[in-house]
Amino acid sequence: MFDEQRVEIEKLEGHHCFACGTENPIGLDLRFYRVGDAVCSDITLGKNHEGWENVAHGGIVSTLVDEVMSWAIFYFKKRLLVTRKMTVKYVRPVLIGVPLTVKGTMLDDSRPPRITAKGEIRDDEGRLLVRSSAEFVMLEKEDLTMIPDSLKDEMFALFRKFGPPR
Repeated sequence: MFDEQRVEIEKLEGHHCFACGTENPIGLDLRFYRVGDAVCSDITLGKNHEGWENVAHGGIVSTLVDEVMSWAIFYFKKRLLVTRKMTVKYVRPVLIGVPLTVKGTMLDDSRPPRITAKGEIRDDEGRLLVRSSAEFVMLEKEDLTMIPDSLKDEMFALFRKFGPPR
């Protein structure tokens, strides 16, 4: 799908995040990689992700683009964040049992603490199925009072492995 080199992105082990956590028995356990200025994840959804017969549930689909856009910002900006608002355009049905590539790219970080990103999902034939855009708010470590300090420390240690921020 891409001509540029694929670079695997390390993520935290453990944790129960529905999208990327490794300890959530019903989660997606997404794995990420960088290609150029994008962060991507490959996944094939199954019957447990179904809405209509053979079609992925829209909430699962929106979770995919939200997560990959978030990871694009994590990777390139090395910042904690929350999603402020997101739009999703379902272009074609996202079928279960079909290999998918989910891609996120940062767009604009000129108005801190706000940052925008775009996302898309394509099938294994390269057809655009979903496109999305979102605004995120970057947070300082002390802003996330409900998150244990140990988890925040783990995230910042992971960010340091990604290299300097862009």
